[in-house]
Amino acid sequence: MKILTFDIGGTNIKYALSDENFNLSDKHTIPTDAKKGGQFIINKVIEIIESYENIDRVAISTAGQVDSVNGIVVYSTDNIPYYTGMMVKKIIENKTGIPTYVENDVNAAATGEAKFGAAVGTSDFICLTFGTGIGGAIYLNNKLYKGSSSSAGEFGHIITHAGGRSCTCGGEGCFEQYASATSLVKAVNKITGKELNGLEIFQEENFSNPEIRHVIDSWIDEIIIGLKSLINIFNPSLIVLGGGIMNEKYIIDLIDRKIYKQLMDSFGKVKIVNSKLGNQAGLLGVAYEASKI
Repeated sequence: MKILTFDIGGTNIKYALSDENFNLSDKHTIPTDAKKGGQFIINKVIEIIESYENIDRVAISTAGQVDSVNGIVVYSTDNIPYYTGMMVKKIIENKTGIPTYVENDVNAAATGEAKFGAAVGTSDFICLTFGTGIGGAIYLNNKLYKGSSSSAGEFGHIITHAGGRSCTCGGEGCFEQYASATSLVKAVNKITGKELNGLEIFQEENFSNPEIRHVIDSWIDEIIIGLKSLINIFNPSLIVLGGGIMNEKYIIDLIDRKIYKQLMDSFGKVKIVNSKLGNQAGLLGVAYEASKI
């Protein structure tokens, strides 16, 4: 089986070919150009699909709340305008004739980690990804928990600062406005006057700057605030943290040093780990699901 698998994020679209054993090849990353809207993005995906031959399945992991049964984006914030209600599965199948599976990006990443990565052998865990926003997924009894309207796991929109910063969801004080990779970049750039990205912030010449280090440490404290709430709700044995910025060892080490001192003893057995699959988690997870349709 030849699966063309996509991961549509707020910044980049990743895509690759997967075989029946879920080995990825022909990997690419292109800008999402998210502000151009949902239809623009799906047209771009269709162009890529049509450049390949003999594809058996298309697998789409995407930002936004997704009804994976019908392949519809149930809701999307303004990170991708005009995406809410997009019938992704129907549009792609009508245009290409190829069976297509669509899933929320963090749900796909959680499936990838459950089947091939950091959560193999774990029946219950939660997953968070840190990027443009903060995404979440809940894995219970060896399957995704999606809620009554396919929208469970919107961890980025739990309120950590009542009456705080305005969010793209229309609310105020959401977790992702303080603890996403975007929020870190904004805070560092504000104090330095530079245009540093997440990777550059952790390069030694910047990371060794006491002002930048203070901003990083405060940002990690914001992550811990959200994690504590989720631990108190779910009492998980495992939390998997994904997103490119979470590859920085300093982050997970500081979380480990701080968070357990703030938890009740009964919650202290939770293990917090980085994604084992990195930015391939979503690609692999949605390819796995697409192989079953």
